[in-house]
Order: sequence, then structure tokens, then C-alpha cells
Amino acid sequence: MQITKDTSAIVTGGASGLGLAAARALRAAGIKVAIFDVNAAAGSAAASELGAEFCEVNVMSEESCSAGFEKARAANGQERIFVACAGGGRAGKIVSRDKTTGAIKRLATEDYERVIQLNLVGSFRCASMTAAGMLELQSLEDGERGVITLTASVAAQDGQMGQVAYASAKAGVNGLVLPMARDLASDGIRINSIMPGIFATPLMLGVAPNVLQSLAASVPFPKRLGKPEEFASLVLELVRNSYFNGESLRLDGAIRMPPR
Repeated sequence: MQITKDTSAIVTGGASGLGLAAARALRAAGIKVAIFDVNAAAGSAAASELGAEFCEVNVMSEESCSAGFEKARAANGQERIFVACAGGGRAGKIVSRDKTTGAIKRLATEDYERVIQLNLVGSFRCASMTAAGMLELQSLEDGERGVITLTASVAAQDGQMGQVAYASAKAGVNGLVLPMARDLASDGIRINSIMPGIFATPLMLGVAPNVLQSLAASVPFPKRLGKPEEFASLVLELVRNSYFNGESLRLDGAIRMPPR
């Protein structure tokens, strides 16, 4: 996609981590950006730093998302670029046995559902809303109207012990990509997903130093955690390179996660 002074983007989860890095890279490329996030303080600070628009949005709420898209479009115009970085997980085996009492506990269905709602349904909700808006745009070169990038995870393919909820949610995100690309192809809207490996996000950097060292050593090459800027670089390439469509791309230093 050719980027112009009128090109606008929306980034969910854009107040921190991978989302903030993506928002920063898009702004540096001259793109108008709206940040969606549930954290009003962090979102406002990020928007102020970048010269972006902040919209307090919970991707698990239809009404919140609708209001966010309306506000973002009023400020920046209809977006041609959408990046979904909002997400999170909850660790827990599907069933487990208490080591002391021997009591058997199962992962609560409502806990599983929340992870699915946040990562998978939230991605679908926002992707469908942005695509509906993109249909109103005039087409560019090759008939292109917009590009959607979803964030999955290497857990989608290498789900570890205790990741049954998160891994299935992220596998579902990948499962959206090809059928959505086919649904939207005749209207010139592309969709891809990125599967990050272990990245140096604020959440990850909060773990013990010895754990970080062990994680970095587990990456074949380069032997370090991924940089959020490297994720953002790929987001920008997926915008610029119009031949990327219907793809789920690993960005992981060749890591393959072990069972635990």
C-alpha cells in the first residue's frame, strides 16, 4: 500500500508493548494513528507522546468498539490500516491434581471463555468493524482498500502445558486469516497475522533476571528476546508490501516452544 499524508491507522492494545511499538512505527512513517486501549492513563500518555488519538476501548464490548471506531474516524478519517494487538492469557491446565490433597481441579469454563473473548472474539469483532468501514474507501493501486494485521502467537502452533486457553485462542486468530482474506479479496482488503515468539515487552521484562536469561538462551538465533521494534517493522512491511495476503507469519528467532 502506498502511504500518503491522509493514510490513517488504528492499533488496539496500542498503549504498551507490541501495540505501542506498532503505533510508534506507523506514526514515524507519517501515518495518522488512533490508539485503542482499556488503560486510559497509559493510552493518553502514549497518544500525547506520538501525536496520536486515544480512544478508551474494551475489545470485548461491541458498544465500546463501535464508539472507539466512531471517535477515531472523526479525528483521522476512515482507517486503511488496522493492527490488533489487544490480548492476554490465563495459565492453567485443563485439569490438574493438587499435590498435597490429591483433589482434582479443572480449568473453569468461564476462565477459558474470557481468554477466547479477549483474543479471538475481540480480534474478529474489530476486524469486521474495520473491514466494513474500509469498504467505503476509494480503491488504490491494484484495487487495494485496506490491510488488517492480527496478532497471534507461536503458542498457536507450539502451545505449552498450561496454555490450553491461550493457545487455542491464538490458533483461532490464525484460523480467521485465510477465510477472511478470501471474503475480502474482491473488495481489495488484505489480512495477515503475526505470531511473535518471546518478546521484551513490559510484562515479560517483569520476570526474574535468571528466567529472562534462560528464555533468551532458548532462542536458536539471535539468542535474545525479540525487540518490540522488530515486531513493528514487520507490521509496517505488511502494510507496504501488497503481495502479503492470507499469511500467518512466525517472528521468533527460529524457536520451537517445548512442552513446558
